[in-house]
Amino acid sequence: MRRHSNSQGGAAMKAPHPQAQPLPPDGCEVPVEVRGGIAGAPGRDVVAEEVPVAMVYNGISHAVMMASPSDLADFALGFSLTEGILDRPDQLFGLEVQAVEEGISIDMHIAGDCFARLREQRRNMTGRTGCGLCGTDSLAHAIRPIQRVPVQPVPPADKVQRALASLRKHQPLQAQTGATHGAAWCDADGRLLQALEDVGRHNALDKLIGARIRHHGVAAFDNGFALISSRASFEMVQKCASVGIRCLVAVSAPTALAIREARAAGMTLIGFARPGRHVIYARGDDQFSEETPE
Repeated sequence: MRRHSNSQGGAAMKAPHPQAQPLPPDGCEVPVEVRGGIAGAPGRDVVAEEVPVAMVYNGISHAVMMASPSDLADFALGFSLTEGILDRPDQLFGLEVQAVEEGISIDMHIAGDCFARLREQRRNMTGRTGCGLCGTDSLAHAIRPIQRVPVQPVPPADKVQRALASLRKHQPLQAQTGATHGAAWCDADGRLLQALEDVGRHNALDKLIGARIRHHGVAAFDNGFALISSRASFEMVQKCASVGIRCLVAVSAPTALAIREARAAGMTLIGFARPGRHVIYARGDDQFSEETPE
């Protein structure tokens, strides 16, 4: 079973202490019974693992996410930035990933002003899940104001198609299990530079964001585009805008709210990216003149 690294790296994070228990693998084999259609099908199948992962800040548990147990340092950093818990990666002083009896705990030491803000937010929110808004108890907190991103030309069609054609070979866990999403960063020429996977589409994007920022800093999202194997919900657009991603390409459909948010942010949003075809729903370089979707 292929494993992604959970190494910490970067000046903002300390290496974790030795773990009391090993982390579970990304997937496992299970016995199955196949009925019809496949002659001589094996009696075992590889399935994706899904575990509860607690995000703990300065000793206080903030959220529990259901996620794949890989690239968790990247996940923690990306989640902390896209959820507005951190403003900058250097506000994360230390991080430790631990397997515990109930799942996995990611213990983070963050800056005092960030923690004070988080404590205030917790007065109005009991928790989030991979679906994004569960636990939000106020309509005012459901949709945060979206950040504007720098203008970037819409990627040429052949570059989008080049990236799309290489996505599948960068999703080994999906190839084994058929149960995970992928999020990838592509350069302006459509070369796929980095891809991460998770059972949750939001999680996969957070992992990508964390990994890119940890290794490339403020230049992580210059001159390229993000490619996701899922639909483009408004949360995906907001996460991208929060770190300056200027173009999001989705294999499936966007929602109307995602389109409105992308146009408000000055992002390019492309959906239904399939071989030989894709649809531009928002343009960062030249916003559509017609009314945004209702």
